[in-house]
Amino acid sequence: MKQWRYFLPLAVFLAFVGVAAWQLTQPQDNDVHSTMIGKPVPPFSLPPATKDRPGLSLADLKDGKPKLLNFWASWCVPCAAEAAQLAKLKAMGVTIDSIAIRDKPDQVAAFLAQYGNPYTRIGSDDLSKVQLSIGSSGVPETFVIDGNGVIRYQLIGDVRPETIPLLLEKLEEAGA
Repeated sequence: MKQWRYFLPLAVFLAFVGVAAWQLTQPQDNDVHSTMIGKPVPPFSLPPATKDRPGLSLADLKDGKPKLLNFWASWCVPCAAEAAQLAKLKAMGVTIDSIAIRDKPDQVAAFLAQYGNPYTRIGSDDLSKVQLSIGSSGVPETFVIDGNGVIRYQLIGDVRPETIPLLLEKLEEAGA
């Protein structure tokens, strides 16, 4: 009976090694999974961030057509980097609405004049209230919203050439 006491630490160590080995052999998942996926966008109504585009509200996202919702800011370097990719998506016929985060109208206009304006609507979220309510914590971030205003996908970071097929696939799944 006393011999088991000597093997107990070895058994605990082998169990630990077994669990660690099992965890190390599992496929790695580096994606951040939003808790807002599958949930409706919370109600909001934002004023325009620029003079040449209307503001944005939940009603605009519930027009029956899936679209991208891009969070960006003029002071955001990766936002400038993704501008060319957003222009490509617009050229493909994708509707892109956006929310400018903690930005000033003259800086928004200057950014759009320099990098292009792929947006149908641009709301101004000066306090990041809408951004935080939808589960976004930084810029740039892009959401796929279905025609009923339900969040179907969240891309954290800038839109890159390699993410365009994924966004198109998610839009297709959302009913495009």
